Amino acid sequence: MADPQSVICCQQLSKQYPGGILAVDRLDLSVFPGEVFGLLGPNGAGKTTTAGMLTTRVIPTGGRALVAGIDVVAHPAMAKQLIGVVPQTNTLDRSLTVRENLYFHGLFFGMGTKRARAAADYLLEQFRLADRANMPVAALSGGMAQRLMAARAIMHGPSVLFLDEPTAGLDPQSRIALWDILGELRDRGPTIFLSTHNMEEADQHCDRVAIMDRGRILAMNTPRALKASVGADTVVIVTTAGDATGLAQHLEQGVTGAMRSQMVGGKIHLHVGGVSGVLPQVVAIADDQGITVTDLSVVEPSLETVFINLTGRELRD
Repeated sequence: MADPQSVICCQQLSKQYPGGILAVDRLDLSVFPGEVFGLLGPNGAGKTTTAGMLTTRVIPTGGRALVAGIDVVAHPAMAKQLIGVVPQTNTLDRSLTVRENLYFHGLFFGMGTKRARAAADYLLEQFRLADRANMPVAALSGGMAQRLMAARAIMHGPSVLFLDEPTAGLDPQSRIALWDILGELRDRGPTIFLSTHNMEEADQHCDRVAIMDRGRILAMNTPRALKASVGADTVVIVTTAGDATGLAQHLEQGVTGAMRSQMVGGKIHLHVGGVSGVLPQVVAIADDQGITVTDLSVVEPSLETVFINLTGRELRD
């Protein structure tokens, strides 16, 4: 059951779209002050709809959501004062300069002119955009525009910062730069709610992660605890030119330390306790069955491994 003392509290929160499409199904969720909380799942899992309900953009069809103690449906204007949003798409005002996008955002949220100018200049320095202050936003790269949207989102001092796929489409250097800045905010800034399908991002940056699929939370814990729940030290991924399903059964029975096998995208995922001597055993068993192994790899359990265990399919749909 969601904790009403949390900074984000969802109680049986649901959203059904016309045509009977249930995007979010009776969601119970608590996010605590100061957390970086990740909502992880494939496209269509319900992440964006959940974030939309919490940020007043989507009206729930059931349940209740509180952000910083404010009911987002009953008091949307009050809730907007307490949240900042970095959306998937670029929503910067292209008729304004970089500095003006921040300055007018501050005025909109009731800041005086002097305070808004000072806050804009401070954020331009913090987000490494001071040298672009007087440029039109159309001249910014994708990474710079994303940093500007993040700066704008915290301009008015929100309690919760919502990031919806914040690094989608960014090059690796821009992703690193954005997360470096967000990392600087986490100790003194708002609670961060991240919705993403990037498992590495969730693993590296989130204090807790909820894995979501088809509108429901399947598991929720720290990234380390979620990966430990798999129970295996190693996942051996086997691609064959023959009967993969039959080979999976033989591997599960014959490989030392094998715990279970799954078929994912036509490949065998063999979960094993330990790694020593596993690969030669896999090859030998395949040879005994007259099956050619065309590719073989060993990985540590990841958040995608957890998702596969829960759903039987890959996270990246």
